[in-house]
Amino acid sequence: MSSACEKCHRYTIGSFYQKGDHVMYTDKVMDHFQNPRNVGEISNADGVGEEGNARCGDIMKLWIKVENGRIIEAKFKTFGCGAAIATSSIITELVIGKTIDEAEQISNNAVAEALDGLPPVKMHCSNLAANALQKAIDDYRAKVKVS
Repeated sequence: MSSACEKCHRYTIGSFYQKGDHVMYTDKVMDHFQNPRNVGEISNADGVGEEGNARCGDIMKLWIKVENGRIIEAKFKTFGCGAAIATSSIITELVIGKTIDEAEQISNNAVAEALDGLPPVKMHCSNLAANALQKAIDDYRAKVKVS
């Protein structure tokens, strides 16, 4: 697949596969892309993480709110392709209700699996979400130590 096709941003509902010049996505990816959950900022966030990918230009910022060691709220803002938006959306759903230690165990593979898979050329988007989460957790832990 050429780099121009990676950035064509044409989406088709259905199981993912390459057909001609286009990447196809699972229904779950399309749902989270078209109806993203937890978009926005948390003004008094306990942790904030930001991650970008210079190759494709995607960037994600993730905010978490923690009470009694458990993530009670997560929001994101993402500039990027449909897969980047979908992985950002799903990671907020994955972390809400989890302890910090549980959330820290969420891997890029877990993000992709929660979306019923990502095309190989878009797996870097799951890294974006998992890395932003780890940075938000690190920020939270740094703030807790200072308090």
